[in-house]
Amino acid sequence: MSTSTSAAPIRSVAIRFAGDSGDGMQLTGTRFTHETARAGNDLATRPDFPAEIRAPAGTIGGVSAFQVHLGSDEIFTAGDELDVLVAMNPAALRANLADVKQNGTLICNTDAFTERNLQKVGYDSNPLDDEELSTKYNLVLVAVTELTFEALRDVDLPKSSLEKCKNFFALGVICHMYSRSIEDTKRWIEEKFAKSPLLIEANMKALRAGQAFAEASEVIGETFDIPQAQLEKGVYRNITGNQGIAFGLIAAGELSGTSVFYSGYPITPASDILHEVSRYKNFSAITLQAEDEIAACCAAIGASYVGALGVTASSGPGILLKQEAIGLAASAELPLVIINVQRAGPSTGMPTKTEQADLLNAFFGRNGECPIAILAISQPDDAFETTVEACRIALEHMTPVMILSDGYIGNGSQPWQVVRQEDLPPIRPHYAKLTPGQTYYPFERDEKTLARGWALPGTPGLEHRLGGLEK
Repeated sequence: MSTSTSAAPIRSVAIRFAGDSGDGMQLTGTRFTHETARAGNDLATRPDFPAEIRAPAGTIGGVSAFQVHLGSDEIFTAGDELDVLVAMNPAALRANLADVKQNGTLICNTDAFTERNLQKVGYDSNPLDDEELSTKYNLVLVAVTELTFEALRDVDLPKSSLEKCKNFFALGVICHMYSRSIEDTKRWIEEKFAKSPLLIEANMKALRAGQAFAEASEVIGETFDIPQAQLEKGVYRNITGNQGIAFGLIAAGELSGTSVFYSGYPITPASDILHEVSRYKNFSAITLQAEDEIAACCAAIGASYVGALGVTASSGPGILLKQEAIGLAASAELPLVIINVQRAGPSTGMPTKTEQADLLNAFFGRNGECPIAILAISQPDDAFETTVEACRIALEHMTPVMILSDGYIGNGSQPWQVVRQEDLPPIRPHYAKLTPGQTYYPFERDEKTLARGWALPGTPGLEHRLGGLEK
């Protein structure tokens, strides 16, 4: 671990890595986050992706960013203002400069500030030469690309491959500045590129070179130390909101003794839940990638009818398509969990941007009188508990339940204290039972929960029909 003996103690810092989509900013931020979690700090992250699959290089529309807020006190958000901005090109600087605090630190890759790149984002002159910028901010100029090439001059790889290592150089710089270890990242590189020794060598050298540059260079200046957070004792792991939802669904299946049937249609930013749940089929989790949003919801309802916990997820546009089917689940009084990972804008909107604008739609978006339970996740480490509670309400009260999340919560991460199954109260579905001589009525209710009995098809004496068409 590279730390400075004269590192100044601070309580928290908000850092944003920003560059082109191909600059590896998401990976850089993720690796710094892992090193921070291992250092014992509390943290919150916020990835920010371009709306386009691949916007033209060097344009503002193609800027990808990853923000991490870490500290020795409890951290609730990724932060509104930045203490540090790592800008890999002019577009990253222009798109994010307004978020940097006065006297905040700007670390800029000077090699990318070419005349052509400046023109792409509307700069008439190089902002790094502007005295106002260096007066208002702590401006740190680093030739990241050139220094990366210099560190890798003996590595036999194409120039394009060597240039892609510059994000690890930047990571090494930041890790030294904030007294982070790089050991976990070194292990990750060895595992990730196990089939390519040259890529292991290149990325390792770039990482160490960035760390060594920060240690030896006078332009970096002061280094900082952030004491460990005083978190409750336990086992922690870094978790995104979407992962927390997936873990909550699996836990609810175990607590209730039912299979989880997750049916979804790919949509940003909810798709990761489908991917995560599909990894846990050993826990009786069944996943289906449906042909459209309506089919996904109807398949989940069908699973609930036959005794599984039906789950579907989407974002705003997909939730609108599911609303009639959600009304069917409410009318038929079947357990169904609907997850809305909200995104910005009406219609298709902006898939990679976040918004919390679907509350009224969740309450009143169905025709007729159709109330359902609605729970909202507050932050990534709350996703697990909220999801388990949503499943409990759905199964014990025989009703659809909608979980509201958003893109920042779904993709952002926080340390989460791992819970044991035995520490969670069981979920008790209200199954229909038939005593000898009794006639079964689907609308009979439990006196305590007011829920109708869950009559599973194929049970003798419990034959019945359900539907959404009133006769």
